[in-house]
Amino acid sequence: MVARDDGAAPPLAELAAALIHSRRTVLPRWLGAPGPDADQLQQIFWAAAAAPDHGQLCPWRFVRVPAQARDRLGNAFAQALRERDAAASDADCAKAAAKAHHAPELMLAVVRLGADRPGPARGDGKVSPPVGDAERLVSLGCALQNMQLMAHALGFGAALTSGQALESVALRRLFDLDETEQAVCFLSIGTVLRRPGGLLRPRPSAFVQTLGLDPAGA
Repeated sequence: MVARDDGAAPPLAELAAALIHSRRTVLPRWLGAPGPDADQLQQIFWAAAAAPDHGQLCPWRFVRVPAQARDRLGNAFAQALRERDAAASDADCAKAAAKAHHAPELMLAVVRLGADRPGPARGDGKVSPPVGDAERLVSLGCALQNMQLMAHALGFGAALTSGQALESVALRRLFDLDETEQAVCFLSIGTVLRRPGGLLRPRPSAFVQTLGLDPAGA
């Protein structure tokens, strides 16, 4: 940490608050070129690596979808729609396929679920219980937020998108997901073409509670 001339620590809280509270989701259709270059992408991926990861399992991965693979993804989206609705029109399938062509940088977030490895070793030499699915999903969520914040700090917009196609046979086959893996969402990154409007955030009082004393033991 670099000290200021007056000996005080840098105002990291103010910097963090400014970054966090100024971030907005920008829909993929409003993300254009240029996207992050190779060095900027590395910064974004290193931000993901800083996410909490109990046992250092790294139970998630990201699969980039470059421009030359977007048609394959679009076909998978169209096939996924046909899986859900055999009567889907050609126009509906074309609309589903078009979603693969938004944003210059697109990647799929995948999490590995199940007790595939023992838990981390403890100081007493015993092994902790395996890391559960909830912790793995939380770790991925932290990685995704870190990536979005880094993209925002670099001047880009970003969005997380999901949908029924993530559960489709077509998409699982395209990304070669095994039986322990789950496609969670897509992350899109690019230059903001249209800024979203203001967003009303919930007040902490809406989601923070305090555990009270047990009346029986009071």
